[in-house]
Amino acid sequence: MDERRRDKRIPVDMWVEAEDGEDLYMQRAANLSVGGAFFAQTVPTLVGTKVKLRFQLPGDAAEIECMGEIVSAAEKGLGMGVRFVDLPEAARAKIEKLIDASGT
Repeated sequence: MDERRRDKRIPVDMWVEAEDGEDLYMQRAANLSVGGAFFAQTVPTLVGTKVKLRFQLPGDAAEIECMGEIVSAAEKGLGMGVRFVDLPEAARAKIEKLIDASGT
């Protein structure tokens, strides 16, 4: 399949702050991988849009900040996929640890 499906994903229920220029949105992530996340129940943004992301992983108070790019958008209904563009290595390691601990 395509690149957004290379990484193992786990279901999550967490808020992600997405900033697009002067607009700020709170998105609900339904799944997460080291490569990105899927925002369920959100009106899709145009594929290719760059957004600044801020979020905390479940059980971790440290904030993660990175850029993201919208890589998929629901053709009908709600939902969109975002790819992490410049995820810091320490954040990547935390996500990998969370995925490993999930056992899925």
